[in-house]
This record gives sequence, C-alpha cells and structure tokens, in this order.
Amino acid sequence: MVQYENVIMWREALGLGMSYFSRNLILKDIDMSLRIVRQSKFRHVFGQPLKREQCYDNIRITKNSWDSNFCAVNPKFLAIITEIAGGGAFLVLPLQKTGRIDISYPQVAGHKGPVMDIAWCPHNDNVIASSSDDTLVRVWQIPEGGLVRPLVDPVVELAGHQKKVGLVQWHPSANNVLLSAGADCKIMIWNVGTGELLSEVIHPDLIFDCCWSWNGSRLATTCKDKKIRVYDPRSGEMLQEALGHEGAKPQRVVYLRSGMILTTGFSRMSERQYSLRKENDLNSPLCLEEMDVSNGVMVPFYDPDVNLLFLCAKGDSNIRYFEITEVSPFVHYINTYQSNIPQRGMCMMPKRGCDISRCEIAKFIRLHSNGFCEVLSFTVPRKSEQFQDDLYPLTAADVPAISAEEWAEGKDADPVLVSLKEGYVPSQKQELKVTKKTNVLDKLSSKKAEPSPEQALPKPDKKIEELMEEIKNLKCTVSDHEQRIKELENKIEATCNAFSKHTQVLNNHGEGDHLADEV
Repeated sequence: MVQYENVIMWREALGLGMSYFSRNLILKDIDMSLRIVRQSKFRHVFGQPLKREQCYDNIRITKNSWDSNFCAVNPKFLAIITEIAGGGAFLVLPLQKTGRIDISYPQVAGHKGPVMDIAWCPHNDNVIASSSDDTLVRVWQIPEGGLVRPLVDPVVELAGHQKKVGLVQWHPSANNVLLSAGADCKIMIWNVGTGELLSEVIHPDLIFDCCWSWNGSRLATTCKDKKIRVYDPRSGEMLQEALGHEGAKPQRVVYLRSGMILTTGFSRMSERQYSLRKENDLNSPLCLEEMDVSNGVMVPFYDPDVNLLFLCAKGDSNIRYFEITEVSPFVHYINTYQSNIPQRGMCMMPKRGCDISRCEIAKFIRLHSNGFCEVLSFTVPRKSEQFQDDLYPLTAADVPAISAEEWAEGKDADPVLVSLKEGYVPSQKQELKVTKKTNVLDKLSSKKAEPSPEQALPKPDKKIEELMEEIKNLKCTVSDHEQRIKELENKIEATCNAFSKHTQVLNNHGEGDHLADEV
C-alpha cells in the first residue's frame, strides 16, 4: 500500500511536465490505493496472554538443545519435557491444574535417555507417544484426572531405530498409526495397537522434519541435504523431489489441506524464509519470501479449518500470523504478536480446545527459560455472542475414520469432521490395549534365511541364567545373615539374664539402696 508521505511526493512530482488529465488520473489511482485494504475476517485478530494464575509455573523445562517444541497440549492435558538426572521424563498436567506446580509432582519417567519429542494421539486424549535418545518410542496411557504416582510402564514399546529418535507424529485419520523419525535416517510407521512395523522410509541424510498430508496418503519431508521430498508412506517410494531452501540450517514442512506444501528455512545469507509449492511441482515455488535475519528455526503451526499460519521460533519473542488463500501472493501477512520474553518452546491447542464463546480461534503454550509456562489466546473481536459459523467451520473430531489395518491395506480417508456449535463433547474412549504381533522385519529376515531345526529350538538366554544364579547366591547370603542374627539374639538374651541375676545377689547383701544408674 502506498504510504501517505509517498503520495505527497508524487503530487509534487506530477505537477511538472504532465497534462491536467493525466495528473488527475494518476492521483485518483493513488488515492484509491490508500483506501483499498484486503478484506479478511482475520484482519483484527490479536493475541493476549492469560493472567499469571491461569498459567503454569515452577516447571523444570529441559535444557536439551535438540530442535523440538518440548511441549504438547490437547483439550485435557498439557505435557512438558523436563530436566531430570539419569534418564528422561516429561510432566503431564490436567489443564485446570494452573499456578505453581510442586517440584515433586509425579512424572512419566520410563526412558533411559533424554526425551526428544512428545505427541498426543488425535483420537484419544489420554494417549501420548514419546521418543528418546535411548532409540526407543514409547506409548503411554494417562489416567483420567492426571497422574498420582510416577508412570514408568508404557502401554507399548517400539524398538527399531539404531540411533536417537527425534520426531513422533500420529496419523491424522487412521487409528493407532504412529510415525517416528530417527537420526539413523529412517522413518518408521507403526501400528501401535499391535506393536508391529507397517513400513519404513529410508533417507539419504539426517531428517529435519516430516508431515502427513490431510488424509495421510502422502508424506512430506525435509532433509539435511536441503531437499524436499514427497513419499508414499506405505511403500516408501519417493514420488517428488526438489531443492528447498539454500541455507544449511534446518527446514520445517507443513502439508496444507489443499495439497500444497509450505516450508520454512534459510537463504544462503542466513535470512529466514518461507515458501509455498504445489505437491506435483516442487521445483517452482508459488511464493518465496524473506522475513528477517535470525538464528532461530521458524516453526510453522497450521490451522486447516480456516487456513491460518502461525510462525514462531525459539529465542524469538514474537509470533507472526498469516492467512493462506488461492490468490497471489497466496500467503497474506496479518499481524505480529510481540512480547518482551523469548520463548523456549511452544505448541498449539487443537480447535476442539478453543473457547468459542470468546471467538478464540487459536491457543498457544509458550515455555519460558525461567520455568514459566504462558497461555496465549488469539481472538477475533466480535460484538455478537452467537456462534460464529465463519470462524468455526467443521473441524477434526477425536474419532478415527479408518483402522490401522485398513490403512495398511491401502485405504485412505479424510479425518472425521464435527461442528463446534453445541460445544465440544469428547467421545467415549476405551483404554488402549496392545495385541503383540511379529514384526515385519522379522518376517522378511525369516523369508531370506530359513533356520535349521537345531537353530529353531529355543535357546536359554544367558542373561536369564546369570540372573537366576545371582538370585540363588543372594538367597544363600540372606540365609547366612539370618543365622548370624539368631546367634547374636541368643547371646544378648543370655547376657541380660546374667545381669538380672547379678542384680538380685547385690540386693540380698543389703546393697539395694543403690540407684539403678549406680549399679
């Protein structure tokens, strides 16, 4: 839009060497440009933090340098990765448990290494997945009302990576389908309900980020080799490949509902950028915009219901938000939320957890380095108290559209949608139960080399034998100690009897006037 000072300059410049008609025509166009503003219902969206007593405090947030959000939220719980000695843990708080959190509050502490990433299941608000430096992915069932004692036993443990696992993501529409990406350059897709590996995608270099498409039929990834790729998640076949951002720092990727792919990254001069591309033409970006120069990796949060995009980064104290349309320039800047405290991590609440009575269209959790967890609300100012249909179209429900078995067989389905007009009512959920099956990799290896009858016989585990021997030795030691304790008790009893007899003899010889202490 032309600034007012520029209009004055143009008016003065046009006064020379131009006809009256031409001058008036150009001035009319300039004046019209001053009045034209892109119409959008989100033009006046603003962010506002909640009061301190409505936030969370005294949390030992992890100091891990891994490029993760360090928190995850759903309409029931808030999970935050914490700093703990001798392993990895994360805190799970009911949303209503605000204020100062006791340092001894029970945590989920089953990993042997630092926790790298956590993700809530979109179809069960009591189920959360975690990945760790110990190469394992674990899935946990959180009881209603939160934890009352430390949780160390997962529902299922998924072992397949050879190096640390830095990313976990649930399938948007299939039940119990979980993706994990590790530093071994592999993406593994699991059926959590059976604990089996469904498929595997191998990358040429370290994986920075990945994202499911709207119906989960495609997978977009960014890699250390600066390339963006689109895969078939079932077969692992690469469908598209193109060079992404030129900078060497990590890139993030989001699959939009329309099928387009949005990425954030860096230019060769370390300028932060975002780009928008078509799925079938990754080499030709629809737009590629530079924002600023900073070190923090820009993390995109996308609202598929109304096509809003929020960009924020660790170390920044602001959150930019945009509206994505099908008209050039496609990504329209709206505004920026400014704060004076940088963020250590952040996460976005699903639309089911927003307050529709206040026209709240987004809710964020911002982690501060001092242990404070801030709740940030984005609202659209409206005078009417009625339900706003344009702000709240149908959104993803907490009900899966298909099962993991149907998805593995090739079926795709969009997420089940629900209206928020009558408010969000959670569906009845059953406890996650796992029926163990053999791993796909085990089946493949057995086909390649059939074992001989001698190899097929079960062999005793050496570790079990060593443990049994150790238990036997401990029992013998305990028995010896018990015998020794009995002998000592008998000696003490004999000494007490002799002492009492000696006291009686002294009393009989007329020395009973002495006090007990003197004797």
